[in-house]
Amino acid sequence: MKNHFSCIIVDDEPQAVELLSDAITMVNKNIEITGTYTSWPGAFEALRSQAPDLVFLDISIQGRNGMDLLKGIQEINSEIIFVTAYSDHALNAFKFPVSGYLLKPIDDVDLAAAIDRALLRIKQKKQVNKPGNIPSIIGIPDNKSINYINVNNIIYLEANNSYTSVITTTSTITSAYNLGKFREILDGQYFYQIHRSYIINLNHVKRYETSGSVIMDNHQELPVAKTARNEFVQFFVQVKADDTKITK
Repeated sequence: MKNHFSCIIVDDEPQAVELLSDAITMVNKNIEITGTYTSWPGAFEALRSQAPDLVFLDISIQGRNGMDLLKGIQEINSEIIFVTAYSDHALNAFKFPVSGYLLKPIDDVDLAAAIDRALLRIKQKKQVNKPGNIPSIIGIPDNKSINYINVNNIIYLEANNSYTSVITTTSTITSAYNLGKFREILDGQYFYQIHRSYIINLNHVKRYETSGSVIMDNHQELPVAKTARNEFVQFFVQVKADDTKITK
């Protein structure tokens, strides 16, 4: 059976490529390594022509910076996991669609976590771009009825014990569904769980505060969990850069 996700490895050390290939195969069986590249020209051509789901990229390639390799690609749809011996490039690395920044020697637990983040982001992007798979109107049950709401009008959802408060542009609905159920329903839409108690609609975010909170367009300030901040900022910046609005 063919694996679901393609990836390439770019590292100018053949032994490092071999070790990483073995580690990837060990921690996740759903990844197919479609190519390994130890030179700049080969890696550049592969990134332009193959469009893999996932790229493992060394920062230093034959004396050149791997990030410069990415700058030469007009549009990068792949998720990037940097694999490097250098920690001082991390800040610049997050200008790209980065799912992980791993320091050599690579820890298997860190590798597995980075791959899981990458695959989740890949699935989210594919789901969002898949037309017509989720209706624009959803039914939200309360204790007396079912409210039919356009998902575009949902600003955020807040966990309230076993219930969920659904805050829309016109009202607040207390639903019998818990937050986990809404996470399943809204999977693939431009909704993001920033905290164990909150799922937000990215199209209703007014701004992100570097102290670790978001201001919604109804002026409500919501906390972003520390563990979610880096990934949230990457995804939020990408959405705003694309100037994308939910239309489904």
